[in-house]
Amino acid sequence: MVGPMSDAERRAGSQRLAVGFITLVGASAGIMALSGGATFVQAAAVTGAGLALGGALIWWLRWIS
Repeated sequence: MVGPMSDAERRAGSQRLAVGFITLVGASAGIMALSGGATFVQAAAVTGAGLALGGALIWWLRWIS
């Protein structure tokens, strides 16, 4: 039988989910830029901006909860 999650397991799972979400937002921004005809440098800049915005969104979601 499986018992309840410990606090450490809950924090680790939350951290993995946050990292995955930030990566998804950043990667999708870069892919959208490339599909729109951006150069590699532009796509890299947009990916970085997407990662930053994803991090800001995670911070905001944790702040309001």
